[in-house]
Amino acid sequence: MEAVKKQSGKEMLREQVQHIVETIETGEYEPVDEDIGCCGFDYLSDALDFEWILNSDGTLKGARILVAFGGPNIWINTVTEQVNGYWWGDTVTLDYNRDALNLDDAIETIYNC
Repeated sequence: MEAVKKQSGKEMLREQVQHIVETIETGEYEPVDEDIGCCGFDYLSDALDFEWILNSDGTLKGARILVAFGGPNIWINTVTEQVNGYWWGDTVTLDYNRDALNLDDAIETIYNC
């Protein structure tokens, strides 16, 4: 019988953070309107909270977007282009290299409304 390897909390957290990075980079997210396709607004409609990051003159620099809460907590930081996951004492931070969802544009539009 093959032994089943139990994943650690950090491994599970890394998988969740990696999934979010892949979603941002590929833009593969279920769109609200099939005719238009997915956009940053679709993804942000499921966000739990925003923390605005401002320049000293009050203009928008970016945001931290809370996408998971309560176990684990996972934030997307559009300024550093990172996804940060926290679960108990474990922390996982992964960079994303492409914003195929256009989160920056959607964040800017929401902030300016």
